[in-house]
This record gives sequence, structure tokens and C-alpha cells, in this order.
Amino acid sequence: MMSETTPQVIVRDVWKSFDGGRIEVLKGVTLEVADGEVLALCGTSGCGKSTLLNVISGLEEVDRGMVRVAGHDVVRETTRVNLLRHHIGYVFQMHHLMPDLTLAENCMVPVIAAGGSRKDGMARLAELAAATGIGPRLHQRVRELSGGERQRGALVRSLMNDPELLLCDEPTGALDESNRERVFELLLELVRSRGRTLIMASHDQELAARCDRVVRMRDGRIETDAG
Repeated sequence: MMSETTPQVIVRDVWKSFDGGRIEVLKGVTLEVADGEVLALCGTSGCGKSTLLNVISGLEEVDRGMVRVAGHDVVRETTRVNLLRHHIGYVFQMHHLMPDLTLAENCMVPVIAAGGSRKDGMARLAELAAATGIGPRLHQRVRELSGGERQRGALVRSLMNDPELLLCDEPTGALDESNRERVFELLLELVRSRGRTLIMASHDQELAARCDRVVRMRDGRIETDAG
């Protein structure tokens, strides 16, 4: 259920450029995402979706503007690290798993980094692995897995610390139709049963239509905001 109080994410007049300011990617973006909302961020490649997710997470610093997550300004490095360890889960467009570690070892990294219990982490890993169908592959090295298996593993890793905010950059892009549905249903179950917030960048219009709200971007700006 969405909160009627403080939004989970507040973005105010955010600008972001690269290459010494020559490439403007975000151009005055303003957005609020309610606590517990499932939001789809849509638009063509290069419109700024991934960069917007990166500035919300604190992985990219803004040129100007304000970003707040869970009431915290995403400016100070210590705040960003704390949010990423304890509050934010991120599924990247590329899986970003370590190829020489097993899938289970990769998934336990967030738990260890956050100082969590190994026993609790292993129990959660078993639960999430069963839900995503990767249980039989947990002890395989990442380099031995298919692209779809790697992406499902990346999703499990992002959920290991039960984040309040989940950011997903094309989370189902590498999956076949059956696994795409399974993974998306897992995302919906997480955010809706536990009151979590999801921001998902996606080209998949069918999945986007099942979110609470669709925000469309074009050329670094919010184009439409349709509920």
C-alpha cells in the first residue's frame, strides 16, 4: 500500500552531463515516487533512463539538482554507501556478477558487506533461488551459466538484503518468456506484499502496463506521466 506521507524517492530539477559537460543526459528531471509504488520508466535507448536510476542510487553524482531517498540526500559518500548496503537493491542491465565466483558466492556478497548473518543469508538465498528457478545452478561458477541464468542470479543478489527500494535496469531483458514472467512476478510479490518500492527501466510495454504508474522519458526529460 502506497504511503500518503513522505515519498520514497524525490528528484528535483536534476541535470547530469558527461564528457566535460558536452553530452547532456538528464535535463531538469523532476520526479517523485511514493513509498510502496511500482513505477515503470520507459523510453527509447539513450533517453536517460539508466542515468536516472544511477543518480537515484548515488552511483552517479548530479551536476545540479536534488535527489533524496528515504529522506536522505544522496550527496555524501557515506550516505550513498549506507543506502546501497542496507536500503537499495540494484539489478543492472548487464549482470555485473564476478565470473570466477559461484553464483551462491556472488549472492552472499551484499550480506557480507552489510555485516549480516551468514545463516540468515543462506536461508534467504535458498528461498530466492527456489522462486527464480536457479537453485540447481547455485554452486556453478558464473562463467559457466547462460545469460538468462546470470541475470536471474543478479536479481537474487539484489534482493538478498530485503531492500526497501529496488532499482531495475531492464531486469528481464535476457530472459525467455517463461522466466521473464517468473522474475517479474517475483518483483511484484516483493514490493506489493512487503510494501517495497520498485523503479524499473524497461522497453517491455506489457510489463510496464502492469505497474502502478508509467513515466516516459525522451531526450533526457520526463515526457509524460500517466497513472
